This record gives sequence, C-alpha cells and structure tokens, in this order.
Amino acid sequence: MADILFVLTGSKVWTLNDGTEHPTGFWAEEAVVPYRAFAEAGHRVAVATPGGVVPVADRASLTDPAMAEELAGIAEFRQPLVLAEVDPADYDAVFYPGGHGPMEDLAVNADSGRLLTRVLASGRPLGVVCHGPAALLAARTEDGGSPFAGYRVTGFTNAEETQAGLADRAPWLLQDRLVGLGVDFEEGEPWVPHAVVDRNLVTGQNPASSALVATGLLRLLKDAGK
Repeated sequence: MADILFVLTGSKVWTLNDGTEHPTGFWAEEAVVPYRAFAEAGHRVAVATPGGVVPVADRASLTDPAMAEELAGIAEFRQPLVLAEVDPADYDAVFYPGGHGPMEDLAVNADSGRLLTRVLASGRPLGVVCHGPAALLAARTEDGGSPFAGYRVTGFTNAEETQAGLADRAPWLLQDRLVGLGVDFEEGEPWVPHAVVDRNLVTGQNPASSALVATGLLRLLKDAGK
C-alpha cells in the first residue's frame, strides 16, 4: 500500500489579460478518475492546497451528475493539508490535477515548486495532468534553472486552449511557458488521451488523459514494490 499526495489549486478564479476573473478551480475528472484508480488499487490519498483552503471544482467540470456525486463522496478533498507544512518524503508518489486554477496560484507558488523539485530528484513517481504542469513553472534548481529541463513533457496545448475559447484572453499559454523551461514538449491531437512517461515523471495532455496518468503512476509504484 502506498501513500499518494494530491496537490490541488486553491484558486477559484483565473485572472485573464484584461483583469477579468474567470471562475475556475480544479477539473473534477482529473482528480476523481485518478483518485478512484488509486483507491481501487488499495492506496491511500491525502490532499494538500496552498494555505490548506478547501479546493473548489470548476463548475464546468461538474455537468455529469455521476461525476459530481462521486466527487462529493470523497472526504479527502474536503480536508486538505497545508501545502507549506507537507513533507514530500512522507509520500510514495505525488499527483497534480489540472483545471485553470493552477495557472493562477501553483504556477507561482514557491512551496509547490520546492516540493516538485524534491520529488523529481528523489525518483518517486510524479504525475501531472492538463493545466497541472503550470506548477512546474515554480520549480527551480539551485542555479535558478528548471529541474524539468530536458524532460519529455505534455500538457494542455495551445490548440486546445484556442478551441476552448480562452487563448486570446489568457495572460500566457501553458505550452509556450513549458517550452520556455527547456522541456521537450510532446503534443498529441486535441482532446485525445495522451500521456508521456520520462523517468519518474508522468504527464497528461488533457482531461481525457487522466486515466493514462493514473495508470502510469500505478505502474511506477508497482515497479518500486508499492
């Protein structure tokens, strides 16, 4: 049995380039589907957010009543730990769901950045999906570079942001910023499940990729004897 830490956005809004606050949060599918996979495999999940605020799901991700009901039944999402107080060494794997919320807070959160840097260096499995890779922007090595430079990575693409209708209002685009870190960004077809595994890092492109990322993490945990 493994202990898996979910790091979720604490933001309810994403500030667009005109100053408008776009309602958001985390994307339900990207949290619920992996949670279900880990729980069914017998693993334990804890949740942490910046400041320990209770995370909010993007209402647009709750149009399926079954998804909303399943999320409502997961106690861990209502009892988050304070991210700054979390020791990543206490967990066997770490997972970051997306939603536009991480673009607002985790992209600039130093506590999250330090956690990501430590987990990546430790070799423990790290999974990140959709807009979750925005958190990678806050991770830094001692020389100021990105610990993810040179890794094969995917995430929500410019094409998907454009098709979602928000690219022209976004203060920045995730794919562009990730490329700027020096990662090898791998872009699949829009909205099609696509995941990339590079060493202990598993990334997924979009909500439909959530199950693939969970499967990748489970495989890495199994390889580690968990």
